[in-house]
Amino acid sequence: MRVPWDERSAALRVPRARPELSRRRLLALGGGGAGLLALNRLPAGQGSGAVRLPDHPFRLGVASGDPTPDGVVLWTRLAPVPLAEDGLAGMPRRTVPVRWEIAEDSAMRRVIRRGTVTADPDWAHSVHVEVGGLRPGREYWYRFEAAGEISDVGRTRTAPPRDAATPLSLAFVSCQAYDAGFYTAYRHLADQDLDAVVHLGDFIYEGGINATAGVRGIPLSAAHSLETITLEQYRLRHALIGSDPDLIAARQAAPFVAMVDDHDVQDNWAGPSEPTGATPENFLRRRAAALRAFYEHLPLRRSSLPRAYDMALYRRLDLGALATLFVLDERQFRSPENIGERDDPRRTMLGAAQERWLLDGLGGSRATWNVLANQVMMFQLDRLTDPGLQQLNPDTWDGYATARERLLHGIVERKVANPIVMSGDAHFNCAADLKADFDDPDSPVVASEFLGTSITSGQDGSDMTTGGKEWLAANPHLKFYNNQRGYVRCRVTPTEWTTDYLVMDKVTRPGGTTSLRASFVVEAGRRGLQNA
Repeated sequence: MRVPWDERSAALRVPRARPELSRRRLLALGGGGAGLLALNRLPAGQGSGAVRLPDHPFRLGVASGDPTPDGVVLWTRLAPVPLAEDGLAGMPRRTVPVRWEIAEDSAMRRVIRRGTVTADPDWAHSVHVEVGGLRPGREYWYRFEAAGEISDVGRTRTAPPRDAATPLSLAFVSCQAYDAGFYTAYRHLADQDLDAVVHLGDFIYEGGINATAGVRGIPLSAAHSLETITLEQYRLRHALIGSDPDLIAARQAAPFVAMVDDHDVQDNWAGPSEPTGATPENFLRRRAAALRAFYEHLPLRRSSLPRAYDMALYRRLDLGALATLFVLDERQFRSPENIGERDDPRRTMLGAAQERWLLDGLGGSRATWNVLANQVMMFQLDRLTDPGLQQLNPDTWDGYATARERLLHGIVERKVANPIVMSGDAHFNCAADLKADFDDPDSPVVASEFLGTSITSGQDGSDMTTGGKEWLAANPHLKFYNNQRGYVRCRVTPTEWTTDYLVMDKVTRPGGTTSLRASFVVEAGRRGLQNA
């Protein structure tokens, strides 16, 4: 079906509603029973059909991110041929005007903001629109138009009013290796009517993918078999991941808050170094390419625009009076991994400036819940059950023990209200209490940490493993372990923080089902997690 953008414009093709979306979400995102085809007539852009493209340009979908009480970031990338090996996704090497609009209804009849921006080939024809002047705590719908084509309609939501204790529904995810499984968990997440989704990192994996895309069994060109090093390769990898219909559905359904972890650049990188011995100059060139491609494919604000090999990623989001979210960067400023120097006070996970920013922000926060969006496991995990022996992971906060002690001591010293840590990276689910002294079972609880499993990395997994049993026995502060895939949902009220672990029965084949594996509650004003 073809519909006009307005009475004067040429007919514009509307993409078909994707069958992966449930009927309920189609109705919500598409404007009632008419679905995504019920587009009203709007003023035409000047020369909006002048650019000819080989296919529909919104093949990577639309997204929104970093909500504030009065605004949100809207994102898309023009990519008519997403897997073109030159990294340009079928786009010409010229700028292209892109029109956007945001409305108060899913049928896009009550448009309240609109404008035109330029998609630049230097930034892979990505678009980041920072919309302001919106009302707090409200749902909005948005779409884009370019080269005579209209995108799907996305749903977003602004943050609650700064003085309102409005209940929140959040989710957090991480680690989505494309060839390890299907993104079925995202299809379930898209139906959850969430206020925001926090992506804790490993949006892509840098390693080569074979000719059949692993368990997905689809043909890929030889370009995907190479490890990502250049800007073109990182763009191609992001385009592959971003073309997944379940991920598209999830990003279309709620605002995302994005963070970089190691595989978004290279496994276990730390600051200006990486563990395989590349020269600093070569690694920083690679890091610059990776961060640039990350920005191009995520709904980030201009304040995160990469400058050479640096990118401003740590930031604070106020979600009304109920919660403040501190988004951390645990890669760009950390000391190189060295488990033998874990107690060295000079070593840092966050860098001096970010650590000071975080503690000052926590100390000044008046929110009921203070949440750290944290890439890697913070609680101590001794992987050996033998008394007197320890086996610790140098890539987690265990490799930066004194830095962790400074942070937890700072939380206690500042009397931070109800600290919660959400973590990713590890490919399993855990719930743990953060202790002032992990080696003393009677040490007071400082905060509670919820570690979420991967979307696909690690493949199907199992409910329990031999290692999981040993870890529970060796670490009294660890209260829960599960080795399946899925995501974590958080329901937040003035009196309780409830964390639900949603797990998949399988990801190595399509059609997996999601179930609630466990739930935990933290009561406001009371340290420590409890079974729900």
